Amino acid sequence: MILIDTHCHLYAEEFKQDLSAVIARAQAAGVEAFYLPGIDSNDIPGMLQLEADYPGVCKPMMGLHPCYVKANWEEELAIIEQWLKQRPFAAVGEIGLDYYWDTQFKNQQQLAFNQQMQWAVQYDLPIVIHTRNAMQETIEAVKPFAAKGLKGIFHCFGGSIETAKQITQMGFLLGIGGVLTYKNAGLPAVLKEIDLKHLVLETDAPYLSPVPYRGKRNESSYLSHILERLAEVKEVSVAEVAAITTENARSLFKY
Repeated sequence: MILIDTHCHLYAEEFKQDLSAVIARAQAAGVEAFYLPGIDSNDIPGMLQLEADYPGVCKPMMGLHPCYVKANWEEELAIIEQWLKQRPFAAVGEIGLDYYWDTQFKNQQQLAFNQQMQWAVQYDLPIVIHTRNAMQETIEAVKPFAAKGLKGIFHCFGGSIETAKQITQMGFLLGIGGVLTYKNAGLPAVLKEIDLKHLVLETDAPYLSPVPYRGKRNESSYLSHILERLAEVKEVSVAEVAAITTENARSLFKY
């Protein structure tokens, strides 16, 4: 059984002491690839070092996370543009809109999101989207780019059936992670209505650990718990969920 963690921050400080063991545990659990979202320029060196240390296994994206769109956002975007010109990446991400913590740079978030989607179209790359307290605004921003053929993932999806259908109708995938295992999450009811062809698996490690590890550091080996819960929700075998979600990820990411 082969799995793909489509979203994990393995370059994070939380993994500095035992990263090789974390990757080994994940590989023993069937995880063959780890897709690493870009956050801002500070994380680029660590992310690219991981790629060098684990070639063909750790796959970097390039992007400016909406929570890191600050006063220097134009400088950060210039760095991203330079990297996209220089070499291939798995995706432009994680990008999007987040109005949960702070709306001071709301307009700049929108400008940065649009610019990065334009680059994704230009370089024929998928995007990986972070959205919080801005789901409909994010969908509306994506629509004109989806019409041009842009594809991608709505990472850490936790929305309604209506928003899930809007996203999948654009040809985008839903990234399903630890939230699916939480007792009061409404996500199982939503996913009962969504075909597996629209789903990929992710951990968002070190964040959002699934039950029974909630509250502790997340890691990619825990993808198996998300897999098992999704199989229960869809009333199909674990093997079927693994096969379909892995193929979905492979089809999206060309790198």
